[in-house]
Amino acid sequence: MTQHKPAVLFICSKNGGKSQLAAGLMRDRAGDAVTVFSAGTRPGPSLNGQAVESLSEVGIDITGEHPKPVTDEVLDLVDTVIVLGTEAKLDPPAGKRFEVWETDEPSERGIEGMERMRLVRDDIKARVGKLHGEIAGSEL
Repeated sequence: MTQHKPAVLFICSKNGGKSQLAAGLMRDRAGDAVTVFSAGTRPGPSLNGQAVESLSEVGIDITGEHPKPVTDEVLDLVDTVIVLGTEAKLDPPAGKRFEVWETDEPSERGIEGMERMRLVRDDIKARVGKLHGEIAGSEL
């Protein structure tokens, strides 16, 4: 019997920062055990440079990624849909695990720049670790 490979879609509004962070962190943690997608409800023109840099600081390279729209094709392929932050709005797709992660927003505390991005990355990393354990039956 072939075991089903879990698939997850991370969504934020522009698909330039938080959803790309989550996707990069999940790919790094799960390897080939989980299929990972990211998309935006209103994709921006490019990735957030600080998001890319914050991942490279922990050894994760997302060079070649680019903002993509949420499509029905991708929604059909995944079991789990995670919306990061409160800007992106998406109706829960039928038959899918659906969560909204209200991620840490350090800018509300006056923290900006790379310090802000590291805090956002670390918050998302903890959530990705928990999700990975749940969907992959992780043996960590």
